[in-house]
Amino acid sequence: MWSGAGSYGSTYTVETINQNTSRQNMISLFWMPPSSISVSVNSKTLKCSYNSSNMMMGEKSERSKVPHVLTVAGSDSGAGAGIQADMKVCGALGVYCSTVITAVTAQNTVGVQVKTGMLPSTDIIRVLCRSLREYPVQALVVDPVMISTSGDVLASPTILDALRQELLPMSEIVTPNLKEASALVGGEPLETIADMRAAAKSIHRLGPRYVLIKGGHLETAGSVIDILYDGETYHEIQGPRVETRNTHGTGCSLASCIAAELAKGAQMLPAVVASKRFVEKALESSREFFIGNGPQGPFNHFFKLIDTETSPAKRRFKPNDLLLYAVTDSGMNKKWGRSISEAVRAAIEGGATIIQLREKEAETKDILNAAEECLKVARSYGVPLLINDHLDVALACNADGVHLGQSDMPVKVARALLGPNKIIGASCKTPEQALKAWKEGADYIGSGGVYPTNTKKNNQTIALSGLQSVCESSPLPVVAIGGINIENVNELMEMHLPNLKGVAVVSCLFDGENISHEAHKLHSVLAKYV
Repeated sequence: MWSGAGSYGSTYTVETINQNTSRQNMISLFWMPPSSISVSVNSKTLKCSYNSSNMMMGEKSERSKVPHVLTVAGSDSGAGAGIQADMKVCGALGVYCSTVITAVTAQNTVGVQVKTGMLPSTDIIRVLCRSLREYPVQALVVDPVMISTSGDVLASPTILDALRQELLPMSEIVTPNLKEASALVGGEPLETIADMRAAAKSIHRLGPRYVLIKGGHLETAGSVIDILYDGETYHEIQGPRVETRNTHGTGCSLASCIAAELAKGAQMLPAVVASKRFVEKALESSREFFIGNGPQGPFNHFFKLIDTETSPAKRRFKPNDLLLYAVTDSGMNKKWGRSISEAVRAAIEGGATIIQLREKEAETKDILNAAEECLKVARSYGVPLLINDHLDVALACNADGVHLGQSDMPVKVARALLGPNKIIGASCKTPEQALKAWKEGADYIGSGGVYPTNTKKNNQTIALSGLQSVCESSPLPVVAIGGINIENVNELMEMHLPNLKGVAVVSCLFDGENISHEAHKLHSVLAKYV
């Protein structure tokens, strides 16, 4: 697939001259042409011409850029993989998708039967490579479709040779599954993470800039580990193993998602991580998704249309939820004679955008009872509620997620247990900790203490400079915590730190008589910086 950001009002052909502009599009076996497309494919030519002079958004006098992907792939009549999967993924991610169909297959949930021109033929590979050499591109994403998720062999040895010798040397990233990676390196089976690393290194020698070996078929307890290799560094990208029969098209979807993220401007590692999370969430949403009677069905690419804010049990995390992050304190509630659910309600009514239930001293059963009470309140307002540290309580009450400290359960373990839909936050004082949390599947970083505080004993202060360091290096949204109140919040927010989305507070809300009033004052200040 080819991806990028095209400029409009131009006529192009893949194999002909760019008639109206000298601008190069960004391509990835996913490419960004501007819009209406006509295609002819045969054994000698692969031509894609299109004209987008009429494709405008907004006022007619304004020319817009829309992330746009051209997918060169086969058609799957079952609509779980191939062109159909690519279009669904791009649509779900807000990226326009155009198509070149190189093969037509008759598929259902039982098996695959080739009808015409399997993707790809050696002729099509050669024509495609010739076009790419004639019109240089920035990012070529190659999904080497040789062996399907269900185990069907989809490519001949001659196609394998053409991939190795012609297409892979031109690619930005290649995304084989274990069996495809094995075929690319000569047939040696890949049975361990060490085998995956060795195969990634061998495939990298064939010419791609990045190699992503997907470990879905590797037997690892409770998790799936993919290996991304750039010629110097191995990144182990871990996620939960989602048990579902609906896995048809996962490879196509992952590759098209990477292309879509690159088209939107992401760097490779963030693009791969975001794509893996997309597939995980789609699989999770597909547990109860039944189409056909075969052993393998398609998964739900459009899970976001179902997983809406009106469904609190599957509420998606939004970085803006961190704006006013209220952390409860049972001692302060006892001091002022109120229940924890009353405190949570008052905080939300004053403008708190997310709640963390933090109970350090209570018994587990008491924390669970408090969590269930607070969850009813938070759900009634559509505000997410997280549990501090106690993943068992979060699972038992179906809370929206957890927040973990550096001495708590590792993020990757929590993610494997909670699945892709729950929110996970991680306390981090350094850029290194933030990067690790991101790789393991966290949704946000809590960084501090920014100022001295009495609510957490022996908590090392990182000051504004430490917060700045974390914000500037974190791939995730950040919420600042520690000693923040109405007197110093302007000083902090006026730094306009990248990725800083809000502040987490305890005493300035809960250590007083009128929680709602204090929350309203703080929210009014924070709203100026949104």
